Amino acid sequence: MTHRLAIVGVGMMGEALARGLLEAGWSPAEVVVTDAVSSRADDVAKILGCAKASDAKDAAAQASGVLLAVKPQDARSALEELAGSIGAGGLVSIVAGMRTSAIEDALGRDASVVRAMPNTPARVGKGVTALAAGSNANDATRELADAVFSAVGPVVWLDESKLDAVTALSGSGPAYVFLVAEAMVDAGVALGLPRDVAETLTYATLEGSSVMLRTTGEVPAVLRAQVTSPGGTTAAAVSVLEAKAVRAAFIEALRAAHDRSVELGS
Repeated sequence: MTHRLAIVGVGMMGEALARGLLEAGWSPAEVVVTDAVSSRADDVAKILGCAKASDAKDAAAQASGVLLAVKPQDARSALEELAGSIGAGGLVSIVAGMRTSAIEDALGRDASVVRAMPNTPARVGKGVTALAAGSNANDATRELADAVFSAVGPVVWLDESKLDAVTALSGSGPAYVFLVAEAMVDAGVALGLPRDVAETLTYATLEGSSVMLRTTGEVPAVLRAQVTSPGGTTAAAVSVLEAKAVRAAFIEALRAAHDRSVELGS
């Protein structure tokens, strides 16, 4: 049996993507997994019902394409194993900070490579992923990347030079949202609400606001204005946020994340 996709590295994101594919209709027979920690691959393969390979080279030999989902410090050794074993589907990488040129150097300059920057909501099928094609990426690898990440959320294709900005915005973005959620819950508790009630109200507010952003067709500024009656409670709150330069702080924070991404990839 030739598997369609080998997932090399089944940590949090590798497993999430495997689950997403199966939930999107892929057969367990179309996925083979491997991990540097053999027991981890055993567990994922057993839970998902897919095959387990002994190592990266073995996984690639059973597949038409490879998803490289290892930790950055393990990428070089994994690529050494994979060199000469990649099928016609090429390789899709989610290794943070590793440019397609570095992957091509490790596999051979004619390697078909696509780089992906997903984010952690992929774990619940609500991720978003930016994809960038390497200099020799073929249609098969592009189609494979699109299929894998479309299974867990929207996909956008960009030039690789934009991925540092994507990392800052959506790659790191869930942490910013979780920080805002923490602050809102703590504020609710400080104002006298039970913590479980503050959590319910906060999480539902964030989810509902996100749905409005995606479905109403209105830009954020318009939706914010609709909630902000002159002289009202929301206006009082927003004036404090503006006085504290929250907007500027977010812009500065994303710039810091962008610059760090550039540094890690250099």
